[in-house]
Amino acid sequence: MSTLKPPLGPRDHLRGELSRPIHLAEFGDYECPFCGQAQIVVRALERALGDQLCFGFRNFPIVGAHPNAQIAAEAAEAAGVQGKFWEMHGLLFDNQHALDVPHLGRYAEQLGLDMHRFVDDLQAHRHLEKIRSDRHSGAISGVAGTPTFFINGIRHEGPFDFDSLLAAMTLAARFPRAG
Repeated sequence: MSTLKPPLGPRDHLRGELSRPIHLAEFGDYECPFCGQAQIVVRALERALGDQLCFGFRNFPIVGAHPNAQIAAEAAEAAGVQGKFWEMHGLLFDNQHALDVPHLGRYAEQLGLDMHRFVDDLQAHRHLEKIRSDRHSGAISGVAGTPTFFINGIRHEGPFDFDSLLAAMTLAARFPRAG
């Protein structure tokens, strides 16, 4: 049984409070089509579980298969320091076919980001260490591909459709979180 190392915490991008009984952590890649499908499921789970769920996302770009995944992750992190991580996160998954630098700039403009700061962050690869830290967390947690989910700190081994994840999360809510 693989556990999430380290557990979800304040360094993560979170929707919902850490005090909530169910934690769902995803290791994802913005260019991965399966991660794109998973976002639809995650949004539905958030609606269904409401204030029972804390969702956290960690970057796990698979650059060998997805050449724009790394820069897309950097764009999400650059938006995050300007308070718009989740907005950029959504745009990136909604536009997986267009993740090159010119498109990333358009998304940043659409979100009203400070463009000088955004471009400077991308050019300097200012958030690469955060992405490497997320990848390392995935590696030591047993992540081999994306999307990979952890429910209350335990790796979810089943499919990532709505019913399967909801059933696993409902069961996990009865037990203390790992970590």
